[in-house]
Amino acid sequence: MKDIVLSREDFSDFSIGEFPYDPDHSAMGEYQYVTERGYHGRWLDQVCNYTWNGTGPTWLITGLDGKHYMECMRLEKNHPHRIFPTLETGDQDWRDYIVSVTLRRLSQRGMAGIVFCLNHSIDTLVFSLEDRDQAVLAYRHKEEVIVLSKAAFPHNSDDSYRLTADINGDQVRCMINGQMILEARVPRAVRGGKAGITADCPARFSDFEVSVSEEGMNAIQAAQAQRREEEKKAVSAHIPMKLWKKIDLRDFGTSRQIRFGHLLGDGTWQIVLAQMQKRVSRDAYGFISCLTAIDLEGNVLWQLGEPSADTANLGKVSADMALQVYDIDHDGVDEVIVGWDFEIRILDGRTGQVKCRAQTPIADQDDEGLIGAPYNQYAFTRLNPDGIRICNFRGLDAPSDILIKDRYCRIWALDDRLNVLWKYKSPTNTGHCPLPVDIDGDGKDELLVGYRMLDSDGKELWHYPIEDDHTDEIVAGKWKAGDENGYFACVSGTQGFFIGDFYGNILARDMIGHAQRVSVANYCPNLPGLQIAVTNYWGHQGCIFLYDSDGNPLWEMQNEMNGNVIAPVNWDGDGTELILTNADPVRGGLINGEGVRSVVFPDDGHPVLCCEAIDLTGDERDELVVWDYHSLWIYTQSDSPREQTYHPVQFPSYNASNYRGEYSYPDATYLKFHADRDNMKKE
Repeated sequence: MKDIVLSREDFSDFSIGEFPYDPDHSAMGEYQYVTERGYHGRWLDQVCNYTWNGTGPTWLITGLDGKHYMECMRLEKNHPHRIFPTLETGDQDWRDYIVSVTLRRLSQRGMAGIVFCLNHSIDTLVFSLEDRDQAVLAYRHKEEVIVLSKAAFPHNSDDSYRLTADINGDQVRCMINGQMILEARVPRAVRGGKAGITADCPARFSDFEVSVSEEGMNAIQAAQAQRREEEKKAVSAHIPMKLWKKIDLRDFGTSRQIRFGHLLGDGTWQIVLAQMQKRVSRDAYGFISCLTAIDLEGNVLWQLGEPSADTANLGKVSADMALQVYDIDHDGVDEVIVGWDFEIRILDGRTGQVKCRAQTPIADQDDEGLIGAPYNQYAFTRLNPDGIRICNFRGLDAPSDILIKDRYCRIWALDDRLNVLWKYKSPTNTGHCPLPVDIDGDGKDELLVGYRMLDSDGKELWHYPIEDDHTDEIVAGKWKAGDENGYFACVSGTQGFFIGDFYGNILARDMIGHAQRVSVANYCPNLPGLQIAVTNYWGHQGCIFLYDSDGNPLWEMQNEMNGNVIAPVNWDGDGTELILTNADPVRGGLINGEGVRSVVFPDDGHPVLCCEAIDLTGDERDELVVWDYHSLWIYTQSDSPREQTYHPVQFPSYNASNYRGEYSYPDATYLKFHADRDNMKKE
């Protein structure tokens, strides 16, 4: 008998009002850990959509005749991504339970019901009422909704109905008002998982309950204990962290808009922080208003512009800034290359003084075919640069060229004296972070711009057969065991995650909602080749996926948070990388290739908004840098510094970006390519 209550919710502990949500529905959570203020109770909402900006909350707590209800307020018809608003509760080890809720559909133009055996918000079983006369049992996974069983059940918007799902092994029995409606064998049900409510139309929920038998409760507690033991064992197998530096950012703090470099030319690291103002429309024309260079003790080396403590505006950035730190003139001291009030400036890293400057190019005023411009026109005569990349288009001994771009359509290549080499206007979205890479071994960088491959002179070589949305991040590498060919791993929003070759062919693809971030490293040393980690954001956010070197899924999970940077971290120095999620002390930290948390942040009051992995001590192992608008803390290994023999090749700090695909390769040969130009698709 399933009479032991796992969860009982009448929503009486919620005040009448809005369930916590992000009123901006912004992209901050793509790579920054953002939490919504307010009381969540035992519930989690992982669903977001930028088209909801200004539309209010998804979930509303209402009251009627002394009783509280949770109401879905979305008219969600899957634009621009397939989205099902979902509130979830419970634990992944729940199984063989009964879940029920009382439901009144306030609209009959969508679906509403219960979710169960939920691994994450787009990997779940659903029992719902749909249209005016359907009861449906379905499996919702990524972009697919697979109907497992359905039956006629006429219903209306005035009455309430008690929906119940009873799970026993792979058998699922679905009832309405105590009457059996559907029954099916569902292998996915055996794994168990969380439970909750879901709707894509206005609907009212009350009296939610999950119960289990005594035998089932014992099994759940045993599984939970085993999971805790697995994490404890994983944590004990890795070096713990210790606090190394703590820096007060005073009035020049920012979000994930910092760069690391060698500004003094003496081998030590320094940090440049950028504050930003927004022009015209949200982040479409963000521009840097203040630059501050500091050392690792927090001493200010120089400052350009006027800092502001108004971090709610100047620090809250969900875009890239036109900023890099790189020794562009190869004199042994890094310069700061920055977009500054319609100029590109090259600054002396030691002083901040201008070494070279040039006005940004005239932005063609022909707005026809211009992608991503608010109001369908470019706002300024000159380019307001959206990002900077360091490239080697001329085939010199070291990269000496600069790529600048507008938000989503045009790019310009400059030499180290800021002369224009070439420009390109893309017929499809450029994405955020074009990737310079020498795919044919001729010493000159080609450039993957969204879906399009350009030669070193800006001429198009080929394109992937995708036209929609844009590519957020790209990784290039030779990550397949015994395969000398190079590949790209791309995350492209609604177009999912895909692996492509260097000839314009897509070899593997997974439609995971809105694919946002990607990294490649040796996460699973027992598997051939390297593995690929991917996360999503818009829609059903916070899911982490791991694939083998061919793009076959290994596992998928939800860590109940946003801001998962999934960067590879050389923490132990033994050739096996860990995955950085975020800096939350309870659920964040580093996970291993099995998805188990393996290194934890101490609960010491450290900032959690932003995090980064970079070797700052010089022993080749990575430190973890965490910060918010007010302070920056750096953690290192408890035995640091320690002599190392493993020296991985990682994404260069001089091309830092919020949209960089991350990698950690055993050596530089993983980035040496010899693609055959004769076999490339000709445009």
